[in-house]
Amino acid sequence: MRWISLRLRLMLVFALVALAAAVSASAIAYWLNRDAVLTRTQNAALDDFRKSLQDNTGSLPVTPTCPELQEAADRMAATSQKYEVLLIGKVKGGGDCAAPSDRDLFTLKVVPQTLVTAVNRQRRVDDSNPYPYHLYWQRITLDGKPYLVGGARVIGGGPTGYLLKSLDNERADLNSLAWSLGIATGLALIGSALLAQAAASTVLRPVQRLGEAARRLGEGKLDTRLQVSGTDELADLSRTFNRTAESLQKRVEELSAREAASRRFVADMSHELRTPLTAITAVTEVLEDEADSLDPMIAPAVQLVCSETRRLNDLVENLMEVTRFDAGTARLVLDDVDVADQVTACIDARAWLDAVELDAERGIMARLDPRRLDVILANLIGNALKHGGSPVRVSVRTRARDGEGELLVIEVRDHGPGIPEDVLPHVFDRFYKASASRPRSEGSGLGLSIALENAHIHGGEITAANSPEGGAVFTLTLPRDSEPARPEGDAGHPGGTGSGPGSPEGGAR
Repeated sequence: MRWISLRLRLMLVFALVALAAAVSASAIAYWLNRDAVLTRTQNAALDDFRKSLQDNTGSLPVTPTCPELQEAADRMAATSQKYEVLLIGKVKGGGDCAAPSDRDLFTLKVVPQTLVTAVNRQRRVDDSNPYPYHLYWQRITLDGKPYLVGGARVIGGGPTGYLLKSLDNERADLNSLAWSLGIATGLALIGSALLAQAAASTVLRPVQRLGEAARRLGEGKLDTRLQVSGTDELADLSRTFNRTAESLQKRVEELSAREAASRRFVADMSHELRTPLTAITAVTEVLEDEADSLDPMIAPAVQLVCSETRRLNDLVENLMEVTRFDAGTARLVLDDVDVADQVTACIDARAWLDAVELDAERGIMARLDPRRLDVILANLIGNALKHGGSPVRVSVRTRARDGEGELLVIEVRDHGPGIPEDVLPHVFDRFYKASASRPRSEGSGLGLSIALENAHIHGGEITAANSPEGGAVFTLTLPRDSEPARPEGDAGHPGGTGSGPGSPEGGAR
């Protein structure tokens, strides 16, 4: 019954309870009335038959004639109880005579043999049984109609009498009673359905309001509240909901304020760092140009300063890109791109041609942001080269999408040891590094996260998995005709910078 609504279930339960109660009451009333009607009719007929049998056979001679028996039977049948009589006894001249009041209806063949045996059986007379013969009765059906058959033998050698009384009128009365009870049961069922509807509305209306409020709360409308009236359990539940919503709203507001402050801090810090970094970068470039003339004792220190400066510069640029995504200010600059040419340009710009195998047909066009696609490819291919094993294979294909349009699928696979299963769920997490023993690796732990955000802004996705043949597989899926996945605003740096060419960021392996 999981798919049946609560209202329907309440109405069904009410209806079943009412039906069971009405049917039980009707059945009890019917059987009580049936027993009373039949018992009353039966007792009246048998009492009248016993008295009439005594009165009419008492005036007969000890050995009557057959006409005398017939006359007595006719007199007995003329009572107000309207039953037929059959008298059987020995008559003058020897032999037995059967005298029925209605020869066409009532003969000895009609009387059940069990009743005949019981009537003729003589019982021993003692203190508990003063009479050798008794009155017996039985209900039978003739031609589909109910009858009462009774019989008794006159004590002292008199005839044996049987009665046959129709119970058709009683059956009609009982059928009428059954119809009345059936109608009453139907009305009770209808009444219970109406009561169930009223009760369900009373109970479910607050529940529906609570469910609607919960849905609005889940949609982010944290100011949702319920009007509460009464002191019952549903009112208490509504008050609890209001208190919970208020507490949740306060908590979310606090967390939002903290998150906004954190974003502002990262953005401000990144912008503030760019100015001194620009000067430091210029100095390091001069030092690199003069590396050959430096004292061999200080040359390693200069190289370390230069490499760390580049790393810090990349980190700042990545942080600025992350803040743009978090603030929703990153935007797409769409253009029609030959994907094979774009992948080739990405590989060539970073001098990876000898280490990367490309499987891409020219002519596969897609409407994308070329700079952001370059950032994605640089991170995925650079991550594969750094943490995987050569050769790295990049394949480009298209496939049909559910609905309209096609999807662009770019797969980057390496032949290294693969990604540990416990690391796979975290490869796109910010600042996540699989090995705690190398926290100062060249990557910042933001590259794959930025690549994923760039895929999302195109309305696409990146997934990571291990190939059955060995190595890790990163799959980029983008719509061939991209639209921004979320509203994008203009910022001071329209497209962001991300990871620049030659600076792919790995973050997981």
